[in-house]
Amino acid sequence: MHEETERPFANPYDSNKEAGIYVCIVSGAPLFSSSDKFDSGTGWPSFTKPIDARLISKPIDRSYGMVRVEVRSAPGDSHLGHVFYDGPNPTNLRYCMNSAAMRFIPKDKMEEEGYGDFLWVIAEK
Repeated sequence: MHEETERPFANPYDSNKEAGIYVCIVSGAPLFSSSDKFDSGTGWPSFTKPIDARLISKPIDRSYGMVRVEVRSAPGDSHLGHVFYDGPNPTNLRYCMNSAAMRFIPKDKMEEEGYGDFLWVIAEK
């Protein structure tokens, strides 16, 4: 909520490989799919794209003497992380997120937690 960043490699979702979705901890909005998650080597969970770009906002962040693109949950108005232009195909984007700003819903719990309409975003492997 206060534009803070958790320590790398010391968060629950960086190494999570389970199928499911990541939702905003404040609003419950569905943000990212495990199908778009990749190991960026940064220590934070990283994704190539959001589930629905309308559910995030991307203001410019000029803190700490840098110019970056912040990622916020639009419905929850909470800081999620930043987006960088060094990700893999197909988007070449790296949405570098804070685990503390999200809650993971495993694929087998999505229906009972009210996210059944989003099962289609989980690719079959």
